[in-house]
Amino acid sequence: MFGCECLCWESESEFYFSQPQPFSLPANLPEWPQGQGFATGRICLGELEVLKVSKFESIWSCNLMHGKTNKGLTFYKPVGIPDGFFCLGHYCQPNDQPLRGYVLVARNATSSPEEEVGYAHEPVLDLPALKKPLNYTLIWNTDTEHTGCGYFWLPNPPLGYKAMGVVVTDKPEEPKLEEVRCVRVDLTESCEMGDLILTTDSKFSKYPFQVWNTRPCKRGMLARGVSVGTFYCSTYLDTEEELEISCLKNLDSTLCAMPNLNQIDALIKHYGPTVFFHPDEVYLPSSVLWFFKNGALLYQDDNEKGESIDYRGSNLPSGGKNDGAFWIDLPNKDDARDHLKNGNLESAELYVHVKPAMGGTFTDIVMWVFCPFNGPATIKVGLMSIAMSKIGQHVGDWEHFTLRVSNFTGELWSVFFSQHSGGEWVDAFNLEFIEGNKPIVYSSKSGHASYPHPGTYLQGSSKLGIGVRNDAARSKFIVDSSTKYQIIAAEYLDDEIIKEPCWLQYMREWGPTIVYDSRAELEKLIDLLPLFVRFSVENIIFELFPTELYGEEGPTGPKEKDNWKGDEIC
Repeated sequence: MFGCECLCWESESEFYFSQPQPFSLPANLPEWPQGQGFATGRICLGELEVLKVSKFESIWSCNLMHGKTNKGLTFYKPVGIPDGFFCLGHYCQPNDQPLRGYVLVARNATSSPEEEVGYAHEPVLDLPALKKPLNYTLIWNTDTEHTGCGYFWLPNPPLGYKAMGVVVTDKPEEPKLEEVRCVRVDLTESCEMGDLILTTDSKFSKYPFQVWNTRPCKRGMLARGVSVGTFYCSTYLDTEEELEISCLKNLDSTLCAMPNLNQIDALIKHYGPTVFFHPDEVYLPSSVLWFFKNGALLYQDDNEKGESIDYRGSNLPSGGKNDGAFWIDLPNKDDARDHLKNGNLESAELYVHVKPAMGGTFTDIVMWVFCPFNGPATIKVGLMSIAMSKIGQHVGDWEHFTLRVSNFTGELWSVFFSQHSGGEWVDAFNLEFIEGNKPIVYSSKSGHASYPHPGTYLQGSSKLGIGVRNDAARSKFIVDSSTKYQIIAAEYLDDEIIKEPCWLQYMREWGPTIVYDSRAELEKLIDLLPLFVRFSVENIIFELFPTELYGEEGPTGPKEKDNWKGDEIC
């Protein structure tokens, strides 16, 4: 987000703006296997057909002075729109990142929806899907005393229609009605403000001004909202307001642009990341099959004796919910416990869940990593790092990362790196790649959180330098997910195509609940600190550390995680 200490706008002839250059992946895309509507360039949403436009003409730029750093923001209109398709709104992005955005353009679907897709929707009073706006409302403009002014216009839709985005001009005249189309309301979903891209205050204009990107309010594999790629802007800040623009809605129940099984395999082989574990990692991953075969036991709350688990997990309780009645634990004998804790890298594989995202215009390839044991945490206080003996450890660690692929082209768009209770989306242009278009994922020492780059990441307060260390680095301990994977679920495909493994239906805990005196262990840590530091950080340490470090409920499996059906949590 850009907050401005100084905001300058000039015509491009008077002030040079460094325009971002288009981004492309390191290697060319392959020719994907044929079938259905995946990577055909166009997607049918029911009454509407849309395609992605990523060629733009800049309309207006502003230069943002943030301290001694100059940053720019440019607003664009799509160009090269095929005949019969219509613009829905304009696009913007910062100038300090490669040009890789898009907007959707739309037209009425030419074929009969009932014949081509599973479309069961009655048009509203036979109104056309797209209509010109009635006129425009000026949202904001730069002060007229400046040259190269920017004007931001909201299309006013006809009754029963919604605007999809904002139009930007460099002249005070109202845009032509032909510039954009509005969409019939039953073909839309509500959207919300995403990241704040720009904010100014009133000393640069008569009114403050904010710009956000947008996203569907409801997201996840069952949601049908489709992001148009446009932005929203306003002269007042109210994150609770209902936006005056919407996103599209996919009414094609077949999700025809989702990849088939052959295409999924091709995507994984082309994009499957290499996972690097830390060179000092003790608790490596394994396959679930190896974990069961080598002594994992199933316990029930009324039975002190554990039961051996069939290597397929066929004797695990199936379905239901996590009621605490069952859990998995390591063998009782120390040698057997240690053997299982250390994992088995040779057997390790990635467990893949494939699901629709953004109304079926993207595919999320979720890759789950299983580690039999999560090691204890290392606490960092300033320059000191102290390894804990128990805090943070638990049996059965499920971690994941997610590849988001465009269904228009099959291009890798971004990767989500899961990090304990949250995570982050990273655009493709900020990833490290190995062997063509395969990203690198760094798994942190002991805790197995995922990161896009090597380094030390602090879970706590970076400002104070206090928290749990997450160390990530390259090593000889790797798992290549492009070759070592098993597809365990893709609910949008026919049930007969992918058989879900028995263990995936186990909804209880993959480790016992552990309760320990974490305060006593933290107090030992505090006693190791110099006297002049000890008293100033004591309260901070207890307040900052994540609550999961004070005692561990056994972790649940992939299907019990919120992101199995929902979107990733950042």
